[in-house]
Amino acid sequence: MEPVVPDKNPENYSFITYLWVLVLSMWGGTAHTIRKIRNGELKRFSLSEWIGDMVISGFIGVMTFYLCEYANFPQLLTAALVGITAHQGAKGIGMLEKIITKRMRNIR
Repeated sequence: MEPVVPDKNPENYSFITYLWVLVLSMWGGTAHTIRKIRNGELKRFSLSEWIGDMVISGFIGVMTFYLCEYANFPQLLTAALVGITAHQGAKGIGMLEKIITKRMRNIR
C-alpha cells in the first residue's frame, strides 16, 4: 500500500513553512529598498517605499513558493528562487510570467 501524501494545498503547509517564505521575501524586499537608495533612485529611506517593497516582495515570494511546489523543485532551489524573485519585486512578476508561459507551452 502506498503512503498517503496530502494534496499540495495552501491550507496544508505549516506555519513554519509560510514563515520562512515570508522572511526570505521580506529580506529580498529590504535588499531591494537598500539597492534603490544606493543607486540614487531614493534620496533617503522612506517608510512607505519600504512597506510597498515588502508587500510586493511578500506576494512574489509566496507565488514563487507555490509555483516551485507545483513543479516539485527541491527546497533549497525553492528558497533561492523565493529570495531572488522577492528581491526583484515587480520584475519578479515578469520572471514568473516567463516561467509560467514556458511551462504552459510544454504542457500542450
